[in-house]
Amino acid sequence: MMPEQDEKRDYRGAEARRSAVQRRRDRIVAEIERNRRGEYWLPTWAMVAILLAIIAGWASLVIFA
Repeated sequence: MMPEQDEKRDYRGAEARRSAVQRRRDRIVAEIERNRRGEYWLPTWAMVAILLAIIAGWASLVIFA
């Protein structure tokens, strides 16, 4: 007797895209939940400070160049 082979799902075409979209959606939802619990790795005020420093540096290059 031949051993039975496990049936494997055939991921092709639309089903593969749907699966990839669902995994991405799950990652996004998990990240949002972590952020709501306060588990983000960079505080918002730090992101704002970095963004302002980048904008100020770029503006100074444009104005004084």
